[in-house]
Amino acid sequence: MMFTSLGKSAARKDGSGLSRKNAAWENVVWKNAVRCACVAILAMMPFCAAQTAYSQQHGSAQSAATASIAPPPMGWGSWNSFSNTIDSRIAMAQAKAMATSGMRDAGYRYVLLDEGWWRGARDKNGEIVVDPHQWPAIQPGEKDGDIRNIVRYLHSLGLKAAIYTDAGPFGCGTEYPDIGPSLPNTGSLGHYDQDFLDFARWGFDYVKVDWCGGEKLHLDPAFQYGQIARAIARAVAITHHPLYFSLCEWGRQSPWTWAPGLGGLPSDIWRSGGDIIAPILLDATDAKHMSRVVTLKNVFASFDNGIHPEAQHTGYYNDLDMMVIGMRGMSDVYDRVHMGLWAISSAPLIVGADLTRLNAAQIAVLTNREVLAVDQDALGLQAVMVSEPSPGLQVWAKPLAGHGRRAVLLLNRTGAAQPLTVHWASLGLDPAAATTVRDLWTHKTLGASTAKDASTAKFEATVPAQDALLLGVSGADAESAIYKPSSSNPLEQGNALGCSAASEGDRFVSFAAIQAAANPTYLRIRYSNRGNAARMVEMRVNHQSTTLVQLPPGSAHGSAQSAVSVEVNFDGNDNRNAIEFRIPCSASNLAITSIEVSPWSK
Repeated sequence: MMFTSLGKSAARKDGSGLSRKNAAWENVVWKNAVRCACVAILAMMPFCAAQTAYSQQHGSAQSAATASIAPPPMGWGSWNSFSNTIDSRIAMAQAKAMATSGMRDAGYRYVLLDEGWWRGARDKNGEIVVDPHQWPAIQPGEKDGDIRNIVRYLHSLGLKAAIYTDAGPFGCGTEYPDIGPSLPNTGSLGHYDQDFLDFARWGFDYVKVDWCGGEKLHLDPAFQYGQIARAIARAVAITHHPLYFSLCEWGRQSPWTWAPGLGGLPSDIWRSGGDIIAPILLDATDAKHMSRVVTLKNVFASFDNGIHPEAQHTGYYNDLDMMVIGMRGMSDVYDRVHMGLWAISSAPLIVGADLTRLNAAQIAVLTNREVLAVDQDALGLQAVMVSEPSPGLQVWAKPLAGHGRRAVLLLNRTGAAQPLTVHWASLGLDPAAATTVRDLWTHKTLGASTAKDASTAKFEATVPAQDALLLGVSGADAESAIYKPSSSNPLEQGNALGCSAASEGDRFVSFAAIQAAANPTYLRIRYSNRGNAARMVEMRVNHQSTTLVQLPPGSAHGSAQSAVSVEVNFDGNDNRNAIEFRIPCSASNLAITSIEVSPWSK
């Protein structure tokens, strides 16, 4: 049956739609649905379908549990609203706002001290020296000039601390000071092991590494960031303190082709483009800062630059830049569109606005639980555009964890209200199955029925100008194809070709004669990792494009079958497609047992 809806932006003016009546069960939904634990909330949230139904319909094809991967990070960064003026006072005020506004409880945790936290001084041993006036003591017994003061304060609020440096010898505040004088020597080149070990020892949980100094010296970003990733791994091994890695190379050298799995790290993010907008300091009175205004065009450009779904998987994410919700030039509608674009992308949600100035509507947009569940979905996949009937009218969608679940964004970039249609077949759903559509902003079900034929298996809505509808679709997956390896797995038949008794070299697991059209195709990779650590394997599509895929251990130290999902682009509608995995021979306890191919259509 065809569903028809009239999108009304006024109905979502506050960005939430939550009523006091359903607030209690929404708390339950959030605690379980962010990682999509559907069982606990099935009776209360139609959008989250039961994993059990999938196993019953597909049998052994779904016996593998979805592997646990890191979600994209959520937090706040100082650059957008404070430029290079960050200090203890600002950081504490923003942290308090995050902790008390509901943002922390919704999942926002990181507080990023961006460019300007350090003036570039080092002691005779090369150790970073911070300004004692900028970072004074906070609690009795602390010393001025100890950056650990602010780390302890953030941790005391249940938050995490994030820090900034540059891959070169100086940061962006040297070449492009936004306020005040140039800040020389604020990079880490020549001090990688020293600085990242210090960051971990000081208790920081996240490090953003910029590229201004690296670009100035014409360094190779893949090489430099690889060195940094290995320095981070060594620091974590020494301190046993996790340090999340954020690469900020602005997409100049296509980091999505080399950043996933860089240095063997279990998770990272990479900037896919430049800044959405230069810093907007609301208290600045100079003409340069007062002229800066965010536009929706800026937001669209950042979104478009960040669409690389084939690279985003297993804990690695395209970073579309710090968010501008609540900043000068944005409106309630623009804020909601912005949030919808980032959520459908499973992008990092690093808020750039001054949190102490956000109003209730802006907080509601940032903390909408069903929207955040899309961003934080357990598969970690990015959306693909499934249709563009005319310029500026687009349908974006991605699969979510669980059987038959999709997130869909109907996007109208034009200057007039326009109808948009999404067909179930374009989402890899069974057109004849019962399907439910839910507005994730208002938390309302828009329709539920079974189509009589494929022509009516769709949803139509009129989307206002410069607006978007974010939908949850629950149905049944269309029939997928399961392929077994065409080469042997060593756990089943001894050592595969290429492995010696000393476990040197690589072995290959291949899947051939894959039938798929030249459309977005999602693979579910079933494997067994009987170790206690994640393994990185190289995946090659049709002997060309490659990406590193992380295969975490299963439950009970890897004894169970697990699965991860990736998006691939095949050549065409034939059976000549192939997937090949290159696995280190040292990973003798790892076997890739099958792949499940779920093509979508356009």
